[in-house]
Amino acid sequence: MVDKQLRDTIPEFGKKAGAGDGQVGVGNMSGLSSGPGARTFWEIAAIVLVAVVIIGGAEVTLRLLAIPSYILPVPSEVAVALVTDWQFIGPHLVHTLIELFSGYAIGASIGLLLAAVITQFPFAEKIIAPYILVLVTTPMLALVPLLMLNFGFGYTPRIIAVALASGPMVMINSATGFRRTDLAKIALARSFGANTMQIFMKIRVPMAMPMIIVGLLIGSIFGLLTAVGAEMVGGGFGLGNRLTTFSSTIQMPQFFAVIVVLGVLGISLYVTFFLIGKKWASWEA
Repeated sequence: MVDKQLRDTIPEFGKKAGAGDGQVGVGNMSGLSSGPGARTFWEIAAIVLVAVVIIGGAEVTLRLLAIPSYILPVPSEVAVALVTDWQFIGPHLVHTLIELFSGYAIGASIGLLLAAVITQFPFAEKIIAPYILVLVTTPMLALVPLLMLNFGFGYTPRIIAVALASGPMVMINSATGFRRTDLAKIALARSFGANTMQIFMKIRVPMAMPMIIVGLLIGSIFGLLTAVGAEMVGGGFGLGNRLTTFSSTIQMPQFFAVIVVLGVLGISLYVTFFLIGKKWASWEA
């Protein structure tokens, strides 16, 4: 009977809320939207129509104004460049993904660990917080030349920069989630003999999951921006390097094709974490 009562006070990851129940997820926690996309035929039709109007309007306007392609290419030229020059873009996308995923995995892991430490040991926060504040307020791109001077022009300095950019975002949001745990639930668990680790894993982590996923989302976006920026600073590979190369040689259709690839990559990151949040953080309020 005791176990059942305690279990009922703790959110379950896999449980779906019924109609009308309040839900907490990445969509409403981040304030970006209430859902990843359209749900009805008319919503899909409206989205497609707006896209057609914007892209078609840009195509017609640029052609009527006779804007040279080396200044601003029409969307059709960008689409053609994306297909015909993919051999010059695709391999560099792989390099960017390696940097992003490697640095992000390191930074997110350390960020989650530090968030757990500072919420369990307040004294540790006084030691760690100043350094985290420095990392948050310092543009990581400013450190890339220094990192390249010490580690060369390979993957290492870029992975370090991505980890330094994404880690603090994950730590700050995760720590905020850990602290927003209902104290009544913790008191109830302690009255039933739960130890600190059990309280952390069974109460704090589930209750903090929406904020953790938001931190992971923000960290991934910061990591992507840092990876591309680091590639633009130096090195001969990566999508950032393609941006620098295409802009310096005035190949603007190819330049905007890379922008499209980066946009799709960023949207993919958001949708991925939204679906993760919908699965693991949509417990009943």
